[in-house]
Amino acid sequence: PVRWSWTPSRVRRRSPLAERPEPMSPLLEVAQISTIPSSEFIAALGGCYEKSPWVAERAHAAAPFASLAALASALREAVDGATDAERLALLRSHPDLAGKAALAGELTSESTAEQCHAGLSSLSADELARFTKLNEAYTARFGFPFILAVRNANKATIFAAFERRVTNSAAAELAEAVAQVHKIAWMRLNELVRPNPTGFLTCHVLDTARGCPAAGMRIELKRRVESSNGGGDSWAEVGSFLTNEDGRIVGGPVLKDGAMARGVYEWTFHVGDYFAAAGATFAPCGTPFLGQVPLRFGIDDAESHYHVPLLCSPFSFSTYRGS
Repeated sequence: PVRWSWTPSRVRRRSPLAERPEPMSPLLEVAQISTIPSSEFIAALGGCYEKSPWVAERAHAAAPFASLAALASALREAVDGATDAERLALLRSHPDLAGKAALAGELTSESTAEQCHAGLSSLSADELARFTKLNEAYTARFGFPFILAVRNANKATIFAAFERRVTNSAAAELAEAVAQVHKIAWMRLNELVRPNPTGFLTCHVLDTARGCPAAGMRIELKRRVESSNGGGDSWAEVGSFLTNEDGRIVGGPVLKDGAMARGVYEWTFHVGDYFAAAGATFAPCGTPFLGQVPLRFGIDDAESHYHVPLLCSPFSFSTYRGS
């Protein structure tokens, strides 16, 4: 079928792989952003909130910032402390998803990258018509465009959120839209400012079949590497580890001392090998029910501690984000 794609300059028919923006400049340090003049601060961070540099201007008064999280909090508080009219103007500064501004090449560079990443730069005629209908219905109901942090979304999740939220009450949707604006700003901020090297990742494996730590289990960690040219993502190995007598990784936390970065990671736990070593009582099947257990998780705040454990038996497993 014919697929419509947009670029910053024109609309045309082309392959489903959309062009991506050029790589961004090196990240600023939190200490650096804390000391620069207001004009430079606004120039650097004014785009975090769509076409609303006044947010950065007001947040600058809270400098210096102890962390990236503190900087994000100052920006968020500037919005939350604004007047109703200012917040409404901020919402109305956002473009429709796959709307007229996108088709005309009039999006900001930030919105262009985000919509492209979500696959909105390559839509079938039916998908484009569906977006147009939903955009019109939503704006008519609420008086501002539908806003969703789409960088890590796809068309299916966007449509589902669109159709759910268009039936919200005005008060509920206003709160949801502002929350989405903050989420978008947080992701944009992370593209501009480097987090402090305080975050780290830990793991703890518990053997629920025997009620003890899972000592000697092999674990691997890898990180998803997003393609910069529209191709498929790849995975980079971070390391291979063993658990100690307490079921924790030998050598302590991983991704420490500045190695922690936002993104998608995956533990692979060699559960089958571990229970096979425990004997036939715990590995009765010729083909293990659980051989390897992959556990994919996201790190959103690289300044924080993420504890991602595994509780497992030969036939079950569970996890959670701990502390």
